[in-house]
Amino acid sequence: MSGSFGTPPEGEEIRTMVEGRLKQAVEEKGAKVTVDWRGEQRHLYVIPMPVDMLYFNPDTHRIRAQRTLDAARNAILEEDPWSEAAQDYLRYLLTRRPSNPTQIDPDYTALLEELEANGQKHPGIISPNGILVDGNTRCAALRELGETHIRVGVLPQDTSRRDINEVELSLQLRRDKRREYSYINRLIAIEDELASGRLEEDVARDFNIKTKTLRGDRWIYTLILEAIERSVASDGAQLRLVDFEEHQEKLRELYRDYTELAKTDPEGAEELRENRLAATILGYPKTTVRLIERDFRRRYLDERLPADVLPPQQESSAVPIPGLVNVVVQDAGVEVKRTKALTDLLLRAKAQMKAGEESGEPAAEATNLYGAVKKTFGVAVKLAGENFELQKRQVAVPERLTDAADYVRQCAAEFADAKAKHALDEDAFDDALLTLKASLDRLARQAGRSFTSPGDGVNWLLQATSDAVAAHAEGEQ
Repeated sequence: MSGSFGTPPEGEEIRTMVEGRLKQAVEEKGAKVTVDWRGEQRHLYVIPMPVDMLYFNPDTHRIRAQRTLDAARNAILEEDPWSEAAQDYLRYLLTRRPSNPTQIDPDYTALLEELEANGQKHPGIISPNGILVDGNTRCAALRELGETHIRVGVLPQDTSRRDINEVELSLQLRRDKRREYSYINRLIAIEDELASGRLEEDVARDFNIKTKTLRGDRWIYTLILEAIERSVASDGAQLRLVDFEEHQEKLRELYRDYTELAKTDPEGAEELRENRLAATILGYPKTTVRLIERDFRRRYLDERLPADVLPPQQESSAVPIPGLVNVVVQDAGVEVKRTKALTDLLLRAKAQMKAGEESGEPAAEATNLYGAVKKTFGVAVKLAGENFELQKRQVAVPERLTDAADYVRQCAAEFADAKAKHALDEDAFDDALLTLKASLDRLARQAGRSFTSPGDGVNWLLQATSDAVAAHAEGEQ
């Protein structure tokens, strides 16, 4: 983002007006606003500017992902960011919900109401030639309310495109009441900062996250870009960054589980990634997605998928390594390839459905395929959930006893110390033992009814509780 935008059409006229109003602000010792400027703090005079003269920032990270919503309008924005059509597109996106740009953003509605009731409290920031650095959404709201002016601080005369983006980012990351970037726009901002040559540790510090978290977010961003490439359908339809806005938590859980599994089972980690990406595309909530394990497709889907949807059998093949003569490695395993084929099918179908929704021409074939797979997934995730609950119950019983044993060991360690210090309440200790005995009696009765051939542990329990022994004997007669 280094270099210059070029000067907006009315840039010189705006610069002349700004200079005059700044001169007046200096003479009157007017209000100032503080920004981070090239590694130091700079105090900028605040002046009023006509809202209709200023330009929305084409680079603003607030709507970077949403620009892909309309390819034709985005192309105009790329070619001539200062044109009326491009600026109108930016204004439209600034007012829309990040996860669903077809809807007005509730935060924008709240901003409208606040400005109408209380007026502008915080100044925006502009470049000397009228590009909004901070306050893009406020300017859009003030225009809608019919206000004529907006209060802004003005950056120095030598402001570059890179400066504009750095100031915007620094203001966004301050802990104040600014509306946060959406998830995808935050990922884009991180990548832009790293692309400029900054270290991961420094960028993580600016974004108030750990370096480990930043690396996870980068993995997710790469996964999203890869999924978008894989979604290209035969008719050219393709998913967009904005289509992944609502999946932050699911993708972060996927990253954590993927990296953990990859330590011991790289192929299994790839299967897990593909299975969960498919479930994400199908719109399942994170509580359902986390039930999906590496063997989900093989275990629950293959025998239930319609024949025309079932991924074909795959074969592993050797892949040459560029630059090394006669050196080859095996590509992805058979099961990974097959799982990936199903995910690709869903990605393309989803892209065609999205395109059909926007064009008003529903993609019937893609919709039918997507529906058939989702119906099968519905049965599969239910079975996976039931299996998960069963496993929890199976593990829970012995884990409870292990926890109880830990407490008893701790009690034994503390008993001698309490006795030596004459701090043991013997009556309370005796009562607690009777409570423990009653609990063991109850557990022994349950175990006595459940095991026809008790092991050493169950035999000990039955023998240690006289009431339970009698109950067990009665049960055998």
